[in-house]
Amino acid sequence: MSNVVTLPVESTAIGRVGARVLANRALMRAPIWLYRARLGFLFGSRTLMLEHIGRKSGAWRYVVLEVIGHPTPDVYIVASGFGVRAQWFRNLMANPHVRVSIAGDGPREATARQLSTAEADAALSDYVRRHPRAWAKFKNVLENTLGSAISQHDTELPMVELRLNRQPLKAVISSPRRSLAGSHQQLASQCFPTANPLERCCRSERLTNTACRRSEPCSSS
Repeated sequence: MSNVVTLPVESTAIGRVGARVLANRALMRAPIWLYRARLGFLFGSRTLMLEHIGRKSGAWRYVVLEVIGHPTPDVYIVASGFGVRAQWFRNLMANPHVRVSIAGDGPREATARQLSTAEADAALSDYVRRHPRAWAKFKNVLENTLGSAISQHDTELPMVELRLNRQPLKAVISSPRRSLAGSHQQLASQCFPTANPLERCCRSERLTNTACRRSEPCSSS
């Protein structure tokens, strides 16, 4: 039996409206076009555009996220406001090779890694310390999207580290369907250790159409 206790969410009007805005696909995709037009500088350094590969289609997908932390020049930390069910987060579990655009700079290749609970707690605590007023307003929005209360201790808010690569990954990124299944599985296992092994296997199979032939049905994703 799980020892995790889900706290009730005290919903506010701002939280409910904010959650509906986050769920509005058209509104959330609007900043993408500005980034692709090299106008990302309008958002400053508080957001970035993440380019990730669809786990089913193998096509590039885009999402604009708030930067939760920037501990070193080559590392950015983002959070998944919709938890582990967010499409971009699930895509990273299948293939952690991504591209990141920050401010007016063009895309940089990077590798994604899910933070451990302790690392996520530290990143969230640091964000709350630096942006207390923003967190006071945004906390309830995230709690409405997640469906559970957010604590700075053992947080249920998934956090992802985006580490800019020194060496280009063009050979891997440009042809995701041609990459070796074993390579995808190994990377996904290292970067997203909490994912179910069979789920990682099936997602890798969808990208490559090789290996991982199992009798069990793949989970829906």
